[in-house]
Amino acid sequence: MPEFTTIATGLRFPEGPVAMADGSIILVEIAAGRITRVKQDGSTETVAEPGGGPNGLALGPEGKLYCCNNGGFNYFEHPNGLLIPHGQADDYSGGRIERIDPATGVVETLYKDGDFGCTLRGPNDIVFDAHGGFWFTDHGKNRPRERDITGIFYAKADGSHLEEVVFPSENPNGIGLSPDGNTLYAAETYTCRLMAFRVTAPGKVDLTPGLGGAGIPLYRPAGYKFFDSLGVEEGGNICVATIGECGISVISPAGELVEFVATQDPFTTNICWGGSDLRTAYITLSGTGQLVSMAWPRAGLKLAYDVN
Repeated sequence: MPEFTTIATGLRFPEGPVAMADGSIILVEIAAGRITRVKQDGSTETVAEPGGGPNGLALGPEGKLYCCNNGGFNYFEHPNGLLIPHGQADDYSGGRIERIDPATGVVETLYKDGDFGCTLRGPNDIVFDAHGGFWFTDHGKNRPRERDITGIFYAKADGSHLEEVVFPSENPNGIGLSPDGNTLYAAETYTCRLMAFRVTAPGKVDLTPGLGGAGIPLYRPAGYKFFDSLGVEEGGNICVATIGECGISVISPAGELVEFVATQDPFTTNICWGGSDLRTAYITLSGTGQLVSMAWPRAGLKLAYDVN
């Protein structure tokens, strides 16, 4: 087991960590409907309270935060102490993309269900490209006898364009771009597949269908487990949070498992990197409500609007 430093506890299903220039981490607490700053000493402060289910988070133009809001889950407390999401919230408020000012906490709805003819059920994770736009996944919602069929979207940061680029997709979750921006990666939760798409232009991918539709199935582990969010290393490896197996699967661009970094939380959900050399990994352990850090053997990829 790697050596982890516990930074914060008592978080309500944390996800979407973003490393800030001052050394703090801004993340979402999905079950609390809020955006939280975790300071270096482990103390926390509320940045914004968008409600619903704030999920994926990324820094964008002008230092604003862009948030995938899934509209909310129901939860139950497992006897072993884990907080577990369970289906669409009874007070589900609809899928949307929000822009948040971290200085004031003002929340603006940038895109909502129905805009530009698009269906947004449960936006999940987000990554900006070098052209000022962003890709995001819609994981959809589960109800007692049905599950949404969803896709992968591209949008402009100014609210002027939203497009569903890949449909259908198998409940996509994590999303990221290769260092050269030429490959889009998406992690599917229930199939536990890492998919790769060749980017042909800003907001466009090669949709030539294979046996299972568009995209190349890059990697799928054996056993009963699920993929969640992901981050990309500077060298191109894709680090996918793996639910059930408790850890991070590190996968090469060629589709080979480089290593598995184990944690102690079956709901290990996301990873980002901070520090001057981007070699400190910050990992959200959502079931137990923790943010932890560890020295990572390789540097994380500097993102489009990275402030480090």
